[in-house]
Amino acid sequence: MSFDLHSLRAAVDAHGEVARVVVAETAGSTPREVGAALLVWRDGDGWGQSGTIGGGALELDAAQQAFARDGFTRHPLGPNLGQCCGGAVTLLTEHFTAATLPPEAPFARGPGDMPLAVRRLLDRARAQGSAPAPQRIDDWMVEPISTPSRPLWIWGAGHVGRALVDVLSPVPELALTWVDTAPDRFPDAIPQGVTHIPAADPARLMAHAPAHAEHLILTYSHALDLALCDAALSRGFAFCGLIGSDTKKARFIRRLRAMGHTDAQINRICCPIGRKHLGKHPQAIAIGVAGQILSASFSRDRQKDETWTAPSSASMA
Repeated sequence: MSFDLHSLRAAVDAHGEVARVVVAETAGSTPREVGAALLVWRDGDGWGQSGTIGGGALELDAAQQAFARDGFTRHPLGPNLGQCCGGAVTLLTEHFTAATLPPEAPFARGPGDMPLAVRRLLDRARAQGSAPAPQRIDDWMVEPISTPSRPLWIWGAGHVGRALVDVLSPVPELALTWVDTAPDRFPDAIPQGVTHIPAADPARLMAHAPAHAEHLILTYSHALDLALCDAALSRGFAFCGLIGSDTKKARFIRRLRAMGHTDAQINRICCPIGRKHLGKHPQAIAIGVAGQILSASFSRDRQKDETWTAPSSASMA
């Protein structure tokens, strides 16, 4: 887990003052891990919120008390809150405005001078070029700041594209670029942080995607899908997934071969995407695809069983 500065900044822009409640320590069985965070803002006589520290009575209490608390508070889950988890959680509640947003660096804060243990942790992380894990040290809290590190391009703003953007846009590590052929193809409300680009000829835009980007191709047109696959193979990518049936896959294999791409290149495109057993509803497809994208074993699985198995040229004749 890491400090999602992007979401906090967006919440502050929209609501002025925002309380952030983060899990600072855990003991025993708890619903969420250290670093899980909840954002809370005033909304009339009530409050609004995003993120989660595990739901249930703990989260309700944290949201209700977000503007009455400041600093660390310890919460035994069973005795005090009636939750089934038998552990305890220490929460850190802080309040942010535009003037007090943290820097885009590992965020270490606490009372007085920085403890030696915190200084050593930050020095070691800096020397190793890595981010420190979120943790409480004495009365100081240390968290890495998350930045979108995985460019993901979604080609198509139809039902499946919209469902995918809704599911994936809150993930801090993903930098989403959303492309379709005209402005009116997109919904009126675009999720915060998503770059949407209307392009009359989307395939020409592929050259502007990073060579290490991941792509999900799911436009309204098979001809456009094919042009995007051709452009992606020419550009290079970390992953390219195409929505479609086995019949569409076979036709695209044949046509991409005719365009000059080798079987080894074509086999890098994943088709179909998602999980067939979840069904064809756009949200079901989005859930299956999101599982592929976010799985820790995604790269390994992709090489094993999620690529096209291109038949020999003779069998395609």
